Amino acid sequence: MLATRDGNITHVIVGDANGIFIPELENYAIGRKALRGLRLIHTHLKDEPLNNEDITDLALLRFDMIAAISIKDGLPYNIYTAYLMPAGFEKKYEITNSNFYRFDLNFRDFINSLEEEMDRSRVIDQKDKRERAILVSASTKPKYEMEESMDELQELAQSSDIVVLNTIIQRLKEINPKLLLGEGKLKEIIINAMDNGATLLVFDQDLTPSQMRAIAETTELKVIDRSQLILDIFARRAYSRDGKVQVELAQLKYTLPRLTGKGSAMSRLMGGIGGRGPGEMKLEIDRRRIRDRISRLEKELKILSEARKQRKHKRLAVGIPIVSIIGYTNAGKSTLLNALTNSTTFVEDKMFATLDTASRRLRFPKEREVIITDTVGFIRDLPKDLMTAFKSTLEELADADLLIHLIDIANPRFEQQIESVENILDELKLKDKQRIMVFNKTDKVSSDTISNVLPRYDAVAVSAINPGTFYPMLQSIENHIWESNNPTHFTEQVKA
Repeated sequence: MLATRDGNITHVIVGDANGIFIPELENYAIGRKALRGLRLIHTHLKDEPLNNEDITDLALLRFDMIAAISIKDGLPYNIYTAYLMPAGFEKKYEITNSNFYRFDLNFRDFINSLEEEMDRSRVIDQKDKRERAILVSASTKPKYEMEESMDELQELAQSSDIVVLNTIIQRLKEINPKLLLGEGKLKEIIINAMDNGATLLVFDQDLTPSQMRAIAETTELKVIDRSQLILDIFARRAYSRDGKVQVELAQLKYTLPRLTGKGSAMSRLMGGIGGRGPGEMKLEIDRRRIRDRISRLEKELKILSEARKQRKHKRLAVGIPIVSIIGYTNAGKSTLLNALTNSTTFVEDKMFATLDTASRRLRFPKEREVIITDTVGFIRDLPKDLMTAFKSTLEELADADLLIHLIDIANPRFEQQIESVENILDELKLKDKQRIMVFNKTDKVSSDTISNVLPRYDAVAVSAINPGTFYPMLQSIENHIWESNNPTHFTEQVKA
């Protein structure tokens, strides 16, 4: 049976010789509290101590205490108890045993003292409602690649306003098709997460629908993968109708194949669409609604696409050249656009701070001007559904007369970021589009670094926060667009 701290019986469970089935305990949530607030009391038909399954249930389900009463001659004989120890102790749990009739414990005082000690080691601000996450990377890739990817995952988590408690990197000999990593290691990670007060597990690798379900069924923590994290960021940052439609479409396409099964496992997936229903009927209704919604969004996206084409034709009729700024997320594209055109596009030092396309006019000498456009940032392994949804927007790059590939020279992974951007351009069939490479954030690196990097890429350098560094880039833009053999000297700040 299960009992509260007040001694009220919440569940009476009948099992068999092989064990008992513990029901869903959604009314006694875990995460911010160190313990669930329930104790499990069950019987052992023989005089046997607590076994590994008992201890695993104690750790994973965060019971206040687990007790097994052994039976002899049809009467209670011994009582075996176990409880979790606070984080930082050498022992993870404590086991005791006593004759059933001599067992004496002031449970209320004991459990209050234990939880108070646990809370001290967890240091959780109960007023802080942000998700608290353990980031997990499990892959067969070389460890240095996993570490680089984990650094990026931490940046993504920060952009999604998640508190990162710990990161775990597990290099695998082979991928477990069911759980991604071994069952023992997964349970160890889950127990570590709950010891630290985590509410969320974030996997750097994209999980298959079956892996997502299997992991979610192992824990009551929310479970998401890299793609879901990126989708969450996009959902937070999309403000235009175009952006909102594309993000919602990507989210629904991602969710649909994962919308299976009963119970609360699906409700623990971020978003949890359809996971709150009592059975298959509710799930089938949700599936149908999602398919209908996807169909409507795709039609709306076509209408928005037609509107973009009309705007494009107007620009082409005017004959003003188009320059598009592309690059890895957080390379400084919006900051550069603002500095070039004296505009106020939203800027923040986070990945995907801006998603919506912004276009401004940039005036050059000799009464010439261009339309300069800031596009959504690129990222490695952009979720397939997002790539598909944003393809119509990114295809506008095909109409650009010139691409400015902006690169964060201060980022130690800038070479990999260049490769990711090139791969996306190749996928969009824009690999041959005329472009110049511009290294940004030169104020954060040494002059030796700049002089060594620029010749390798035939690039120019700027600091987007210092317009005085823009001349080489502006000269290069002018030469590429108007094929000027006589460079013009910019003697005043470029104005919109």
